[in-house]
Amino acid sequence: MITLRKAHERGRANHGWLDTYFTFSFAEYHDPKHVRFGPLRVINDDTIAAGGGFGTHPHNDMEIITYVLDGALEHKDSMGTTSVIHAGEVQKMTAGSGITHSEYNHSKTDPVHLLQIWIFPREKGLEPGYEEKAYSDEMKTGRLCPIVSFDRREDSLEIQQDAVVYASMLGTGETVEHAIEPGRRVWVHVARGQVKLNDIDLEAGDGAGITGETDIVLAGRNRGEILLFDLG
Repeated sequence: MITLRKAHERGRANHGWLDTYFTFSFAEYHDPKHVRFGPLRVINDDTIAAGGGFGTHPHNDMEIITYVLDGALEHKDSMGTTSVIHAGEVQKMTAGSGITHSEYNHSKTDPVHLLQIWIFPREKGLEPGYEEKAYSDEMKTGRLCPIVSFDRREDSLEIQQDAVVYASMLGTGETVEHAIEPGRRVWVHVARGQVKLNDIDLEAGDGAGITGETDIVLAGRNRGEILLFDLG
């Protein structure tokens, strides 16, 4: 079964410095039909204005993935990490027993566009951790490239959950197929462009939850860029 979550149906909050869309319930936005998808808890589609950002705030017991689409994000945390994450780079934090961090648009002139993703960990109270890695367009074009995984497949970042997150860029006519093992579920999020999921047309911001299927086919329509979450 494929259940669609259309972009225009998502929650939204516009604070001036932050324009964000919520795939799942978050902060003041609550939709009882879209609270989580298995361990996948948050996909926030954030555009942060020049000079804007989130001041220091805490997290615990969550795997946090930041996928930068355009611009650059400045990060500081209580583990002593300072970094600037650019478009094409991925950041993964294990909040575990507790961290604080801040996130700001690194630019004083241009917005930064990113996806922030939260996935519940396999257990509480884990040791906090931080990793980042760059994934070129070539690594993602015409294939499903693991960017985060429980087993570090293809040297991807490690997540403390039975999950694999893939990124893919698909031009017109390019296709990828993904086999789904029994008992697993898949979420597809279109980061930008257009793709076809089996025979369903998806646009930027659209999502789809897949359960009880054995495989899916994704085809590019207009330089589609997607994230695929394979979840236990």
